[in-house]
Amino acid sequence: MPTPELISPRSTRVSAARRLAKRNFRGKDRLFLAEGPQAVREAAGHRADGVPTLVELFATVEAAERYADIIGAARDAGARLHLASEEVIADISTTVTPQGLVGVCRFLDTPFEDILAARPKLVAVLAHVRDPGNAGTVLRCADAAGAEAVILTDASVDLYNPKTVRASVGSHFHLPVAVGVPVERAVAALKEAGVRVLAADGAGDRDLDEELDKGTMGGPTAWVFGNEAWGLPEETRALTDAVVRVPIHGKAESLNLATAAAVCLYASARAQRASGGCRSVTES
Repeated sequence: MPTPELISPRSTRVSAARRLAKRNFRGKDRLFLAEGPQAVREAAGHRADGVPTLVELFATVEAAERYADIIGAARDAGARLHLASEEVIADISTTVTPQGLVGVCRFLDTPFEDILAARPKLVAVLAHVRDPGNAGTVLRCADAAGAEAVILTDASVDLYNPKTVRASVGSHFHLPVAVGVPVERAVAALKEAGVRVLAADGAGDRDLDEELDKGTMGGPTAWVFGNEAWGLPEETRALTDAVVRVPIHGKAESLNLATAAAVCLYASARAQRASGGCRSVTES
């Protein structure tokens, strides 16, 4: 059993990692934390423009032995590896029960213009979403449904909030995400690129099931999801091509944000994969 290289939480490297729990330091350093084996594994395998995303990895001896494949991938990526005591990991971690691995990663958000240039067929737009857990879960849902991009508007939660990263369970490293885009600009640019923009709202005048039955969901689509408490303001709904509600067939009052997002994104994904679905935006 090798002796941990970092004994004291007062180590300079530990202090530098610990401060990334705060947004202002993340922005200054353009670094964020990824915790747990799944997130660290995805970070170790990710590169942006050929540059490895994982910069540094702190691991307990036990975690290093249990996840030898992740340690190997981190070394292959050129990340600095620190064997650390459980005390050190607990000091860096933002979770109640750390899993023994904490990675320091480079920012990986994508310019909005690059997302438009890639002509995406399925996009999730988070407008004024403030809860980090919800944002991370919607990112995970978008990834699972095969969306090609996520956009966080300028009034939404920080993409690199530790709770957001944790809730995405590695999806941060799977698809491009643009941050800080005004919702008006996002909607207008997507529409100009030939993407149909739909607002998801429980009070929408169109029913998701009916839209699917009519065959209107097969083309490039962006879903706009609003704030957890008050949804989408009228001025935002007015910008979109249609306001669509997820039908409630039972007695539930409503669906939470992440559940509604999953339903909407999967509905579009299924329609686009159907025969004749998802026409190219270059087609008339």
